[in-house]
Amino acid sequence: MSATASWQPQEEGFNEICGLLEQHISPTSDKTQIWQQLQHYSQFPDFNNYLAFILARAEGKSVEIRQAAGLLLKNNLRNVFKSMAPSYQQYIKSELLPCLGAAERHIRATAGTIISVIVQQVEVIGWPELLQALVNCLDSNDLNHMEGAMDSLSKICEDSPQVLDSDVPGLDERPINILLPRLLQFFQSPHASLRKLALGCINQYIMLLPSALLVSMDQYLQGLFALANDPTADVRKLVCAAFVQLIEVRPSFLEPHLRNVIEYMLQVNKDNDDEVALEACEFWSAYCDAQLPIQSLRDFLPRLIPVLLSNMAYAEDDESLVDAEEDESLPDRDQDLRPRFHSSRFHGSDNAEDDDDVVNVWNLRKCSAAALDVLSNVFGDEILPMLMPVVQAKLSSTDDLAWKEREAAVLALGAVAEGCINGLYPHLSEIVAFLTPLLDDKFPLIRSISCWTLSRFSKFIVQGIGSHNGHEQFDKVLMGLLRRILDTNKRVQEAACSAFATLEEAAEELAPRLETILQHLICAFGKYQKRNLRIVYDAIGTLADAVGGELNQPVYLDILMPPLIAKWQQLSNTDKDLFPLLECLTSIAQALGTGFSQFAPPVFQRCISIIQTQQVAKVDPVTAGVQYDKEFTVCSLDLLSGLAEGLGSGIESLVSQSSLRDLLLQCCMDDAQDVRQSAFALLGDLARVCPVHLHPCLSEFLDAAAKQLNPPKLKESVSVANNACWAIGELALKVRQEVSPIVMTVISCLVPILQHGEGINKSLVENSAITLGRLAWVCPEVVSPHMEHFMRPWCSALSMIRDDVEKEDAFRGLCAMVRANPSGALNSLVFMCKAIASWHEIRSEELHNEVCQVLHGYKQMLRNGAWEQCMSALEPPVKDKLSKYQV
Repeated sequence: MSATASWQPQEEGFNEICGLLEQHISPTSDKTQIWQQLQHYSQFPDFNNYLAFILARAEGKSVEIRQAAGLLLKNNLRNVFKSMAPSYQQYIKSELLPCLGAAERHIRATAGTIISVIVQQVEVIGWPELLQALVNCLDSNDLNHMEGAMDSLSKICEDSPQVLDSDVPGLDERPINILLPRLLQFFQSPHASLRKLALGCINQYIMLLPSALLVSMDQYLQGLFALANDPTADVRKLVCAAFVQLIEVRPSFLEPHLRNVIEYMLQVNKDNDDEVALEACEFWSAYCDAQLPIQSLRDFLPRLIPVLLSNMAYAEDDESLVDAEEDESLPDRDQDLRPRFHSSRFHGSDNAEDDDDVVNVWNLRKCSAAALDVLSNVFGDEILPMLMPVVQAKLSSTDDLAWKEREAAVLALGAVAEGCINGLYPHLSEIVAFLTPLLDDKFPLIRSISCWTLSRFSKFIVQGIGSHNGHEQFDKVLMGLLRRILDTNKRVQEAACSAFATLEEAAEELAPRLETILQHLICAFGKYQKRNLRIVYDAIGTLADAVGGELNQPVYLDILMPPLIAKWQQLSNTDKDLFPLLECLTSIAQALGTGFSQFAPPVFQRCISIIQTQQVAKVDPVTAGVQYDKEFTVCSLDLLSGLAEGLGSGIESLVSQSSLRDLLLQCCMDDAQDVRQSAFALLGDLARVCPVHLHPCLSEFLDAAAKQLNPPKLKESVSVANNACWAIGELALKVRQEVSPIVMTVISCLVPILQHGEGINKSLVENSAITLGRLAWVCPEVVSPHMEHFMRPWCSALSMIRDDVEKEDAFRGLCAMVRANPSGALNSLVFMCKAIASWHEIRSEELHNEVCQVLHGYKQMLRNGAWEQCMSALEPPVKDKLSKYQV
């Protein structure tokens, strides 16, 4: 099969490929085998020509076969178009263009998709005939040709809009300038398909705002208003989407028309088509974010709020209505188990909480509730007089048929709980008294939404504990939620566990009720299906974090531990249900402290054996008998960290009899970031409690940690660098002078982090400042000769750190360096004084005295008014703070 000027298919090849495609689309065929045969054919250089020929010319074949050829061609060209022989590229392009006007809509659409794939690779310059062909079709007045070209254009605009807004050699103007007037004309087409495609194309340019669109903006806006009441729902939806995007990108364009746009959006928010109403509903949050005059929207609130409320009721076809019928006895299907993500251990101040929200289907109900939430944050209590009468009316209907209205009213209360709290707070006890009985409503979705709405008020319920009846109110809510944790409905179980977690902030209130709480949680543990079981683990873990050592009493441990240990023994080392259990036990180990000793040996051994198995599986899954999954390693390392934190030096006997040191070193050098992140967290924790067992590999650990501080892309591995940096500091405190070989390597990595602190994670900057100080404390003679290179950024970073023992260590390093090299800090004295003034109070008397000596030393050293000059450069509050050091 050689490339010739006019390529022609061979009949035999044509028939074989058509036969394969026919089998490929048959529901009963063996897909794998056919796929292998198609792959075999794709070795031939002109295979894609055959596919193009079948799509464009195989008129005797079914549309399905021709379409299958086109889709296969599209996928192939993504990878190989640029490397094909130019004559074959030309052949495929020339076959595609006539397809734009094909009588069959599916053929036109498939050709449009392939054209867009080619344009992404060669742009307009690489296919000069395309633009003229599209323009000819658009100007042809033939519906098939116009629709084919528009469909193809809409795909190009969606996939690579910038291609049409670029200069093309040989063209007087950019393609978008040629196309835009034609697209705007199609707004008036009698054919809905053309109106929809034209509007969809232009909407893709709102973000890019090419000059062609800027100069036609008035015409575009007039076109949008003309299409505003289009009989076709898809067109109305695109009009709404355009207004939402415009208000996000360039609100100034809409300002002259603001009242008209708001009036229109309010009308379409009630559209019979839910998708149109949903698109319109996005407008309210976008408006509030756009910094537009709030007064314009304020006038519409009395009409808008009832619309939002009526759209918050469940739609008949909402999938939640089906899910809500699921009884607890039904096992979860695999697709119900959303993937869970363990966030590796992080040592520092601002590890972002991982948002565990379900990726739910976005719909009109949720969008309306979100809009009400945003409006309540912008207008506050102002909206209550418009909202509460409607809410009260909906809540007062007791008829079974009106349950969705009642449910929507409870959702509305929860949506405004934060924004309107000033106005609602005086009525909090009435709201709680009203919501608590709804926890026992006969409709499961009312029970679950009542849990959620109570959770939105939980912060205020907790704050009000000290006030009149506050205890009683807290108790009622707590007991109500615990009852719902044992609901028979899965949806309610989930909502109740999540709501309970928000009450756990009130640790001192929970302590006296721990026995009851644990009995309920463990009862749930026994009856929940897989998915909700994860939520119980989470609730137990959060409870342990909240109440801490209170948990360490035999009566509580007898309720809590046996079921968890039974589960632990029942799960295999390759069962992913171990993850949430490992996380839960990590929290319990930290809370119980040495009280966890009785449970520690088997837990410790198992973590070691999981890590060992995974290390083998990484190289040789067959020998290991399992597929490698790094998450098992990460969770096990984190649980070992929890044990080290909880047991303290009590973990020493376990570490001494295990292979943990060698395993940990391997994990510190792992290629996966999250494994290294957890490994360095554990290294730091072990350095604190049993450094003697790390000693034989000390230089390897220090080298591995130092390498993390200077990676090619620090921002992408900032959490690893952060933990490694902290671990170096912890090791330095324990092994003192023995870190000296790597001190300068580490310092040379820490200084750039401190110098460019603005763009870097706050926790890494803090840990870098502390570790630098700790190294200076243990090896002042190595560090002090270089101090003038880093004193300023280092002191600036130190002054941002809150008072604690780690900050004390850093200042011991500061004092040690100044003693060794007093002149090294002379040029940075003002910065050093600010760092010293950042202390609220130095608790250690010894360190306080050292700091006094440093300041007095400089005062004596700087004569002839130089000290006074330094002091005059300080702000008055800083000077006041320094007065406690008698200077």
